[in-house]
Amino acid sequence: MENIIESESYKIQKPENWAPTINEDQLIDYIKESDFSNKQVEEGRDFCYFLDKIYYTSDTENSEYACVAYTLNEPSNLESASVRDVVIEENETYVIHRISVLRDGVLIDKIPDTKIKVLDSENQSEGGILSSNKKVNITIKDLRLYDVLITEDSRTKVFTDRDFMRKEFLKYVYVTPSTYWAYGKYKFSFINDRKEAIKYKKTFFRDKEGNVIEPEISYLKKGERFVIEKENYINSFDVNREIAPFIDFATDRNWIDLSNYISPLYEEIYSKSSLTEFAPKLVEKLDAIADQDEKLQFAIDYVQNHVYYIYNADEMNGHKPQEPSVTYENKQGDCKAKSVLLKVVLDYINVDASVVLVNFNSDHYIKYYLPSLLTFNHVIVKINYKGETYFVDATSRDEFGLVENRGYIYFMHYLEVKPNQELQIKESYKFPYYGINEKVDFSAQNNLGQLKLVTTYKGNRANYMRKYFKNTNKREIIDSWNNFLFYALNYSSDRNGTDIRTIFKDASIEIVSDDKKLNEFTIQYNTSIENPYFTDPEKNRFLMYFDRNVVKNSARDFMHSDLSFWHNFDNEKYEINLTTDQKIDTQEKYTVQESTIANPYFDYTSRKKVTKNGASIIVDFKPLINLEIPSEDFEDFRNAHHEVADSNFGIGIDIIEEGLLNMLKYSFKKRLK
Repeated sequence: MENIIESESYKIQKPENWAPTINEDQLIDYIKESDFSNKQVEEGRDFCYFLDKIYYTSDTENSEYACVAYTLNEPSNLESASVRDVVIEENETYVIHRISVLRDGVLIDKIPDTKIKVLDSENQSEGGILSSNKKVNITIKDLRLYDVLITEDSRTKVFTDRDFMRKEFLKYVYVTPSTYWAYGKYKFSFINDRKEAIKYKKTFFRDKEGNVIEPEISYLKKGERFVIEKENYINSFDVNREIAPFIDFATDRNWIDLSNYISPLYEEIYSKSSLTEFAPKLVEKLDAIADQDEKLQFAIDYVQNHVYYIYNADEMNGHKPQEPSVTYENKQGDCKAKSVLLKVVLDYINVDASVVLVNFNSDHYIKYYLPSLLTFNHVIVKINYKGETYFVDATSRDEFGLVENRGYIYFMHYLEVKPNQELQIKESYKFPYYGINEKVDFSAQNNLGQLKLVTTYKGNRANYMRKYFKNTNKREIIDSWNNFLFYALNYSSDRNGTDIRTIFKDASIEIVSDDKKLNEFTIQYNTSIENPYFTDPEKNRFLMYFDRNVVKNSARDFMHSDLSFWHNFDNEKYEINLTTDQKIDTQEKYTVQESTIANPYFDYTSRKKVTKNGASIIVDFKPLINLEIPSEDFEDFRNAHHEVADSNFGIGIDIIEEGLLNMLKYSFKKRLK
């Protein structure tokens, strides 16, 4: 072995006494071909002869053990097996017990052919993310196609004083294995060696007909094991439409117990904090602002933009919040530190605020999990102001506006850091403003089109667009709008393959205004277009503008047996005006078609005005958001979106060509209607 010096990050030694002892004869005996294995190989898949996984927890450590043997018949698997990375947390050790291959019936020890490097986990050390994680890089020389690779290893996290919460509470989510692999033998064990009983909940397991079984809840006392054991096993859930079966293991607590455990940790920090003492210059600036709305905006802006965000996910639940005086002095802190500082600042200006625990990544699953503080991986601030509730992420940057105009955060579950709290559900919401408010004027005269778009973005949309225009090359921005208009004007149907820049030759886009209080960002796009009409194969001409962004295909195409559709669209309003110097068909079905949709989850109207030389439409879309659409309502919800897509998301006008034959054709067409 090239690296013979072990480090704190990895070791080479035998497994712990709670793990199995497997000798070489047993290994060879486990790796036997069978009708089941041969079938998988014939289908072009690699095969796992056995996998033995163990999760072990005690009052001093958490450990994960795995012993696995699998074929290297596929070049991609050979490549990933030859070089792999194991990311370990602070105070976690990766322990190698065995690396071998079975080649032509002979077991070969590959540890001498293994090179190990310990690196910083650099992919998580940028943009304010400072990680104490390490990456153990393992390179195994001379692995060959059709080898059977056997690895046996563990990851052990020994608790330090900073891990007081992990000492106190256990949370581990076991997820059934990938559907790619077929297993000759599969075994998972959970060993509880803690003094307290561990509760577990089996969720989304299915019966033989594929129906979800009611969750099963039970307990493991100290020294007890939970075991799943299968032979000739393929995990068969539908990865595209079903949630993988999982088991949640957690220390048995309810939400009130947990809130009463964590709230004193924060109260202790608050009690030590006097803004006037540790931040007199900030207090002076706050006192100089007379308007309370502006004072609140300044407080949020200050913590978000003047205090650097450092992030370490492994420490999220590992230590108490940093004191606000330290955060202020050092101008840096994690989500807990920044949120606590913001609350202390808001307390000073008499704005009611509290810290709340969230997990945006697994928000949907929290309702299925057992209560645990370790469910959460982020902290934000809840603000009650003038009868409304707002949530602010103190770690965000490039946000603007008075509190009611700032970016809206989509999530459902949170635990407020106060005594005697239950898990709360964030209420559904209707925006009081339009995220997009756009006016389109498209005029065709003498076969030359003049197109102008004036668009005002607000809230999340304004924050995003402001950042986009700041960080993106102007030519790239114009190309993006040109590409959108290529489809909106239906040129993709009659001039596909044409260089878009030759169609929109003089396109320009400019920022008209940027109101940092209202958080409104307005832009204007202009271009002229030779031959502005879409022409069909029969040489009929149309002036068209259909904004496909209005059609919510994510709602129309959604298919899932277990997940509900998460409704998170913005309010949108569009005014589209088309004019021409040609005569148009004022009675054409789709030109005059209007819609009124009053679904429980969104209101949608399209209203038309048609003249002899043009037509206009106003589209108004107002959804009820931040909620999951109940399964019993979803088909009506989907059908309502199909109705939007049925020519109700824009407008087109048909040109009546000059000449007797064209007039006769138009008259005949009218009689057929």
